[in-house]
Amino acid sequence: MSDRAFARASWSLLVVVVIVLHGLASCSGAWDGPDDHTASNPTSPSSVVTTGSAFVPPADNPDGLSAWHQLETRDGRLVLVDGVTPYTLNSPLFSDYAHKLRTVWIPKGAGAAAYNPDGPFDFPVGTVVTKTFYYPDDGEHSDAKVVRADPSSDVVESLALDDVRLVETRVLVRRADGWHGLPYVWNADETEATLQRTGAIVQLTLVDDDAEVPLNYVVPDVNQCASCHATNHSTGAIDTIGLQARHLNTEVDLGDGAAPQLDQWQELGLLTGAPTADQIPKAAVWYDDAASLESRARAYLDINCAHCHNAVGAADTSGLVLDQSTEIGPELGVCKPPVAAGSGTGARLFDIVPGKPEESILVYRMETTDPGAMMPELGRSVTHTEGVELIAQWIESLAGNC
Repeated sequence: MSDRAFARASWSLLVVVVIVLHGLASCSGAWDGPDDHTASNPTSPSSVVTTGSAFVPPADNPDGLSAWHQLETRDGRLVLVDGVTPYTLNSPLFSDYAHKLRTVWIPKGAGAAAYNPDGPFDFPVGTVVTKTFYYPDDGEHSDAKVVRADPSSDVVESLALDDVRLVETRVLVRRADGWHGLPYVWNADETEATLQRTGAIVQLTLVDDDAEVPLNYVVPDVNQCASCHATNHSTGAIDTIGLQARHLNTEVDLGDGAAPQLDQWQELGLLTGAPTADQIPKAAVWYDDAASLESRARAYLDINCAHCHNAVGAADTSGLVLDQSTEIGPELGVCKPPVAAGSGTGARLFDIVPGKPEESILVYRMETTDPGAMMPELGRSVTHTEGVELIAQWIESLAGNC
């Protein structure tokens, strides 16, 4: 018997044992699934189900993703457990061309998230947010070769495992002392993801019509979560990045036809206090040619850079503020010399030189893959060619001289 066949046979035997043990445990009271619906047993990624009262998130950090009862593999698909809601963003953050399945879940009776027009929503204790990073399969069903293509802003509710390569799932859980981030890496059989506190490097190859590009995909360690998610440098507290009004104000179809996502959140009890969609700020979709060039470029910089480059962020000493509300001028980088970038300037004098992207530090730091100069510092190993082109076009459109 081959090693692979032996492993699959051993797994099948383990599943049978778990099912038997689970049946015995059910007689004396067992684990309770979320929101009075069926969900996978936390000890197994198979479709063993049970019914009980509202699920309570683990107080510790479980080794297996399945213990969170947000996602499960069933009938060849990665699906959401009942009571878990998928969501999407207008413009997703670039992560080495990875696609993302995003979910949010609030415990029964915990209340709804409080609406905020300008910053992250305030979610109740017990909230669990997940983001599963995956790539479309290249058609050869190779573990290493994946398709290089920008993801869309469409909501993703499930994934056919034969068509994708699961890489990792990041969990954000809101506890009494704040948010905690945990990275889980999927196994080769895509049956379970395991907590990797020290992070990991997954070797992949990005494939498109023109080339194959080696990619060392970096899974962040537990401490690195704060590098992006601690959006306030003074407090150091972790918060969500995408769960803000302007990023979430889009239409999605959750089965009953397309409707404003935040209206649906209010109907589901996930959000309270939000006005109607036409009164909520809205970021552009960065690749939508129907939107203005400026709105697309500003939305791109906002989601990819502003978690650090905001007035109180980790990059506050740089003097460069890239959130969507910053007016065009020195604070946005126009004709602004760097405070302390060293070799990260690419021998260029200003962050943004109107009409001259080739002389702008911002473009250089987006293009380079030098770890000491590239921006963002974490979350990418390759250049986002399409993103660089967008920002270069926007800079070229700006009038003025330095």
